[in-house]
Amino acid sequence: MRAMAKAPILTPRADDFPRWYQDLINKAELADNGPVRGTMVIRPYGYGLWERMQQEMDARIKEAGAQNAYFPLFIPQSYLTREAEHVEGFAPELAVVTHGGGKELEEPVVVRPTSETIVNEYFSKWVQSYRDLPLLINQWANVVRWEMRPRVFLRTTEFLWQEGHTAHATYEEARDYAAYIHEKVYADFMVNVLGIDVVLGRKTPKERFAGAVNTLTLEGMMGDGKALQMGTSHELGTNFAKAFGTEYLSKDGKQELVWQTSWGSSTRMVGGLIMSHGDDNGLRVPPRLAPVQAVVLAIKGDDAVLAKVRELGDRLRAAGIRVQVDDRTDTPFGRRAVDWELKGVPVRIEVGPRDLENGTAMLARRIPGGKEPVALDALAGLLPAILEEDQAQLLRESRERRESRTSDVSTVAEAADVAAAGGWARIPWSVLGEAGEAELAEKSVTVRCLVAEDGSVPRSDDEAGALAIVARAY
Repeated sequence: MRAMAKAPILTPRADDFPRWYQDLINKAELADNGPVRGTMVIRPYGYGLWERMQQEMDARIKEAGAQNAYFPLFIPQSYLTREAEHVEGFAPELAVVTHGGGKELEEPVVVRPTSETIVNEYFSKWVQSYRDLPLLINQWANVVRWEMRPRVFLRTTEFLWQEGHTAHATYEEARDYAAYIHEKVYADFMVNVLGIDVVLGRKTPKERFAGAVNTLTLEGMMGDGKALQMGTSHELGTNFAKAFGTEYLSKDGKQELVWQTSWGSSTRMVGGLIMSHGDDNGLRVPPRLAPVQAVVLAIKGDDAVLAKVRELGDRLRAAGIRVQVDDRTDTPFGRRAVDWELKGVPVRIEVGPRDLENGTAMLARRIPGGKEPVALDALAGLLPAILEEDQAQLLRESRERRESRTSDVSTVAEAADVAAAGGWARIPWSVLGEAGEAELAEKSVTVRCLVAEDGSVPRSDDEAGALAIVARAY
């Protein structure tokens, strides 16, 4: 009698990509839906991924000269009305508090959707002279945007993020700082740590942040060919400075408006990580990001085995590897191995009595797959190079997927067809234009960004030769 086939733990990606995504989040214990529609509970392993993102990003933000601060969650509603385009852009997403302490509030307060308005209220107090500039502030916080079509990590009513806010003496300084964050903070992190080969570009006027004069974006192609906006950096011009009176006394003794930027990235990056690198067996975490780069598993509860896995864990930790020892031998080994596979830990080191006799361990690599015996004494020396090799593989796969599924087209109809088939289209902006952008929008296709012919970021909306990257998006 033939044995029954084992049912897959996850829905295959090719069968139902959204269902696979939700299955993976549940089975890998990353998050649960919260009690209020659109909210989420981030579980410890999922939060560990976010903590590592925070650490890597925070270091880069501080290298850019910004300091961390904190601004209130509640913002007077009147603040948002001072910048007309800003309030119009965010009005449908606002959560407004009208009662507190059992009484109706004299003025309703908005639960922070973003902090440009309240930041400017205080920047206008802190900036008096050119000597106070540039003022470079970042905060790690939560924000609330009432989401009609929620999806865990990708679109949630409440999410975690960092938001940077800066004030500069000149347009050129603000422009260059926004570009620096875009390239040296965000792109460096996403490419070299997340292993996602993002495209750096400029948003069209229609897709620009409400209240900004320019928005720079980083777009990643997910496993199903859709685009995900991974982070944005905005030039705000003097729009908020005018609304809040944020001025400084120049060296010439004149009162001048400051030029500003704001920029942000969020827990959406966790969703991007899942959809870019996950496979039918679960998550695959880039080694440079992984909270646990290697897990050492005891196959059986033999005293000698337990002693060896703990010793090995200490040795690997001393070698600078983020390691966890799994000596829970009261749980079947097969179940534990599958759980770590789902969580995407780059390397599993499996040790049992027979391995001890041979002086080896079984090395299982999550990213390329496969197992091989490795001498116990050689592991600490081998793992750093293995982890870097696996990191490079994920980035290579991300780049190859994007390049193979991006097509050059010459008509709006061709662009729509490519996007509908799960790819990206590249079309001259002079051909597409705002009319073509509106036509695509009717088919749920958007212009993700504009790029120059050489792949760089255009300096203006109408730069000659600019290409539009067109796709369906999350």
